[in-house]
Amino acid sequence: MATSKGGREKIKLESTAGTGHFYTTSKNKKTMPEKMSIMKFDPKARKHV
Repeated sequence: MATSKGGREKIKLESTAGTGHFYTTSKNKKTMPEKMSIMKFDPKARKHV
């Protein structure tokens, strides 16, 4: 099976509410070298954090 070229890296988006909930996604390190900050829903806190 062919592998990808490797520009993207898997990252873990952890909740800022401290509940331990997280989402996983991938990010291109060349075009976006800074940290991601996204408001996602935390079902344990029952709000967007």
